[in-house]
Amino acid sequence: MARFLRDRRGGLRPADVGLPRTGRSRTPGLRREEVAGLAAMSVDYYARLEQARGPRPSPRILDALATALRLREAERRHLFRLADTVFPAQTPVSTVRPHVADMLRRLPETGAVVTDATYEIIAWNPLAEALLGDLKTEPNLARRRFLHPDLHRSTGAEEFGEIAVARLRSSAARYPDDPRLRDLLADLNASTEFRHIWATNPVRTPGHRTKTLEHARGPIKVDCDVLHLPDDDQQVVLMTADPGSVTAKLFASLV
Repeated sequence: MARFLRDRRGGLRPADVGLPRTGRSRTPGLRREEVAGLAAMSVDYYARLEQARGPRPSPRILDALATALRLREAERRHLFRLADTVFPAQTPVSTVRPHVADMLRRLPETGAVVTDATYEIIAWNPLAEALLGDLKTEPNLARRRFLHPDLHRSTGAEEFGEIAVARLRSSAARYPDDPRLRDLLADLNASTEFRHIWATNPVRTPGHRTKTLEHARGPIKVDCDVLHLPDDDQQVVLMTADPGSVTAKLFASLV
């Protein structure tokens, strides 16, 4: 974090932040006292942060520093991660960006869904719906997994249960005041399995996996990969088939 602060301070000129240049500086960028003044903190405290000698800064201090250093959104989030502090987001982003929605439409041979931080499916393409069934009746993957197992018919259900709980625990830490997430967790607590997995505090990340979906046309073997959209805390789940395989031919017949 100290190096990051020094690098960003060195990349700014007084004119970038509305300050006049007074005299000749021996080093490029803003002076420490200029950043401290912009962030409304003492020069000594800011100097200790840059020297990795200060205490862990609070979210309010980090936010003030991010504003003073004119950090972009991704850089602001990075600063909070470096400080091992929860980013002060208020609520999960539950809308998909237009370019992401357009990407789904341009993947006719791939089943694709986008989920927000609560595992709500907020966008999908036709092949995904053909593979997973009606996504409007119950669009939340966590609810489908723990409360409606008839809607979650695939191998790897136990593994996905741990992945889902790990993500929801992380979301609960980031969005402690979000009512939609609180309602979801209250509903999921009706599941004994969910409560058990939650108590184990699993640490799991999604990656490449192969699953077999139970489908009206018979078992369908698919490759699953998850892409993270960090700016909106969303994930894109991609379901693909090996070229020339039986599954690939079935994909072509479903859409």
